[in-house]
Amino acid sequence: MTNLDESLLRHIPPFSRLAGAEIRTILLQATSRRYEAGVAIFDEGDPARHFYLLLDGTIRVVRITEEGEQVTSHYIPAGQLFGIAKALGRTTYPATAITASETLVLSWPTQLWDGFIANYDGFATETYKTIGARVSDMNNRVVEMSTQHVEQRVARALLRLVNQSGKKVDDGIEIGFPITRQDVSEMTGTTLHTVSRLLSAWEKDGLVRSKRKQIVVCDPHRMVVLGGT
Repeated sequence: MTNLDESLLRHIPPFSRLAGAEIRTILLQATSRRYEAGVAIFDEGDPARHFYLLLDGTIRVVRITEEGEQVTSHYIPAGQLFGIAKALGRTTYPATAITASETLVLSWPTQLWDGFIANYDGFATETYKTIGARVSDMNNRVVEMSTQHVEQRVARALLRLVNQSGKKVDDGIEIGFPITRQDVSEMTGTTLHTVSRLLSAWEKDGLVRSKRKQIVVCDPHRMVVLGGT
C-alpha cells in the first residue's frame, strides 16, 4: 500500500507508539480491501492465514454454539485489530467476522506476526491491551447474564454500542451501523420476542426509537439508570 498516509494511523493501536517510517514499512506489507455489509471476512474454524486492522466500519463477531445456533458475541469498532488468532496461540479463527456495515480493512499474512511483535516497539503492548479489554468485556457480560434482569442486560448492551459507535442525531444518539433486534437478542442471551417487547415499550415511553436495522437511544441518561450503571 502506497496511497495511505501513515499519519492517519498514528492514533490507532498498535501504531500509536511507532515512528512514521516504521508505520510506512508495515503499510507496504499490507493489503487493503473494501467490503460491503453482510460479508464474512473469515469463518470460525478457518485456517488463520491473515490478521486484520479495521480502518472504517464495524465488524460483528459471531460464534456457533454446540447446538448450531449463531450468537453475536460482540462488535469491533474501527481502529482495532481482529483475526489475531496468532496472539491467542491458535492456528484457526475462534469466531466468524461479519461486516456489520461497509468496511475498509487492512490485512497481513500471519507469518509476519512474530516479526511485528519482535521489531516494532509497542506493537505487542498495544495488541495485548486490546485482547485484555475484550476478555474483560466478555467477563463482564458473563456476570451480567448471571446476575441481571433482561431489561438491564438489554439497556447495557445498547449503551455499549452507543459508546462504541454512536453518532448524534436530532432526537438522540444512533448506533452507527445496521443492527437488528435479533442481533440484540443474541448479545444479551434472551429471545427475539423479549427484545421486541422491550424496545416497543421503550419506544412508547420515548426512551428509544427503532425501525428496521436502526436503533436510536433518545434518552441516554434514563438508559444508564435503567441499566444500573
